[in-house]
Amino acid sequence: MPTARDALLDAALTALAHDPWSGVRMVDVAKAARVSRQTLYNEFGSKEGLARALARREADAYLQGVRRMLAADAPPARKLAAVAEWTVTRAAERPVLRALLTDAWSERLPRPRPARPGSRLAPVPAQRRADAGPPAPGELVAETAACAGERWAACCELAVRLALSHVVAPPVGWAGGQCAEPESWRPMTPAITRVIETILSVETTSPRNTMP
Repeated sequence: MPTARDALLDAALTALAHDPWSGVRMVDVAKAARVSRQTLYNEFGSKEGLARALARREADAYLQGVRRMLAADAPPARKLAAVAEWTVTRAAERPVLRALLTDAWSERLPRPRPARPGSRLAPVPAQRRADAGPPAPGELVAETAACAGERWAACCELAVRLALSHVVAPPVGWAGGQCAEPESWRPMTPAITRVIETILSVETTSPRNTMP
């Protein structure tokens, strides 16, 4: 069951789809989530705290999806190609995640700043974690690779970096779109997916299982 915190984050994300972050008002977020403004401040402390929580939730949801791809009953190369597909699809749908992965923040979507050193710790544990600030792209890629375990971490990192090249420079004519089922996650062309599978198949059958 969604919590008040989830409702507030959802409301902020919806508002951000229509207005730049500077135009998102805390009072409107609280109203859309049907909670009091005091509850909003109790959860996040400030608008900057809300921004940090949005970034952390996007990163965590992405990593949860990566773990789901890696837990599938499939050959290693297929699972890692699925991670690449998930990365491209999720980044296309979620501007905050796209900024986290590429560091392409803007005036419309500014990078959240960590909480100031020496500031009072947030009373909500989830907020204390978010207040450390969003992960840098390299940190998020490292977190993603770690999901694959020591044996496949290097190959997982390779899959994600291949996917990020697709995020930064997608093929002409592809507009993205939301797909509900894993078997429909095909944001990359079949040819690109086959190339990724071929590269990773060679890599994952190597005796070293490490990137050259």
